[in-house]
Amino acid sequence: MVLAAACGNGDGGDPGGSASGPSPSNPPQTVAAETGDPLVDPPVIASSGGTLQATLNVAATDVSIGGVDVTAQTYNGSYQPPTLRMRPGDHVEITIVNGLDEGTNLHVHGLHVSPVNPGDNVLISIAAGESYTYVYDLPADHAPGAYWYHSHEHTVSEAQVFAGLSGTIVVEGLDELLPAELAAVTHHTLGLKDVQISDRGTIPSENIDSNAATTRLVNGQVQPVIAMRPGETQIWGLANTGADIFYRLSLGGASFTVLAEDGNPVASTREEDELVLPPGKRFDVAVQAPADGGDGLALSTLGYDQGGDQYPEVLLASVDVAGAPIEPLALPTSVGTFEDLRDAEVAETRHFAFSEEDAENKFFINGKQFSHDRVDTTVALGTVEEWTIANESTEQHPFHIHVDDFQVISVNGEDYDADGWQDTVILPPGGEVVIRLAFRDFTGKFVYHCHILNHEDNGMMGVVEVVDDQAA
Repeated sequence: MVLAAACGNGDGGDPGGSASGPSPSNPPQTVAAETGDPLVDPPVIASSGGTLQATLNVAATDVSIGGVDVTAQTYNGSYQPPTLRMRPGDHVEITIVNGLDEGTNLHVHGLHVSPVNPGDNVLISIAAGESYTYVYDLPADHAPGAYWYHSHEHTVSEAQVFAGLSGTIVVEGLDELLPAELAAVTHHTLGLKDVQISDRGTIPSENIDSNAATTRLVNGQVQPVIAMRPGETQIWGLANTGADIFYRLSLGGASFTVLAEDGNPVASTREEDELVLPPGKRFDVAVQAPADGGDGLALSTLGYDQGGDQYPEVLLASVDVAGAPIEPLALPTSVGTFEDLRDAEVAETRHFAFSEEDAENKFFINGKQFSHDRVDTTVALGTVEEWTIANESTEQHPFHIHVDDFQVISVNGEDYDADGWQDTVILPPGGEVVIRLAFRDFTGKFVYHCHILNHEDNGMMGVVEVVDDQAA
């Protein structure tokens, strides 16, 4: 039995499209031999006494995915590596031991930490056979929620993440913002990624095709079963930890109540029948099973047209609603507060154009491909800037920036009613998104880019340097 697959150099347009099934260019996945096992949350490495210390050994490892043997790239020998659990104010040390035959590095996606060595600096490379210890100090007021970590080694980030180098992070504290009875419910961390396995038991590392058939996984499992009782409420941390492809999540017979987006608790919760997660995106949600048990509750990704890729509808996980009923809990209407940057003084306005030469697999920001040796944008610490980000292509690009989150102000000229900050937003084809960014706490160089890792590896990334106001 061979798993089918996907990843690489396409995406695009509209959440609608092929909701009824696959397009001819994207046949349904071949399901692995082992499906229907109970959902298993990733193992956990947690902080204690204000400190988290973890060692992540990076290596090519023979693993089993859905009963199919494959050689993957792993952290600590597991295709679904440990979840790192930390608290605001923690001191964190993560040692990477590189057992690959090429360079690698680590990015803690979404964390508001210093980009200066030994912090979240993705402009360095850990050579084959070498080790490096990253050190982060989380601010005491760091936002709680779902985050993730992954390789950010330039030119091979797609290949390494696609081969397995991604895992989840939880910054604790969201429970403390919820009613006590809701904080005590079952929590699950759901890391979403996909895999292609050849008949040789290998995962593609070159010319990865994001419009090929793929096997989508939840915590490294194929179509696991999530157990719920009638009326039960659970909290799920949803994270797209894959290299290239989007998810359009649906529960069928229930809705998602959004508690946090990209690790930022929302000022106003909202119920959504669907959630679109481009690569890198996260939501913390409350999910409530029908009080009568109901029929058809399942976690699926619906058909999605990205403008470059066409994804079919696929079951991700079954939800088994059984047992004695539980009285449904009241869900909160607000979880946190946020600083509304629409009222902020804007120090600088900038324009960025995302474009591509798709036939040559080249991608650009303001007509330039990424260079380690060039600073593209210099900003002053403590200021707020407004960026207009235009998408000059016919496919979607998920814009992501490291270190500092942003508020979406408008999409295609229409005001956007934000209920919090975020770190990843979809740029509509032929359209534009206006954001405001608050550059707080940390100076240094970091990057902004398209989070389709094929696009990032092939040029769609820029360097921003935050300096003190005297040097700006």
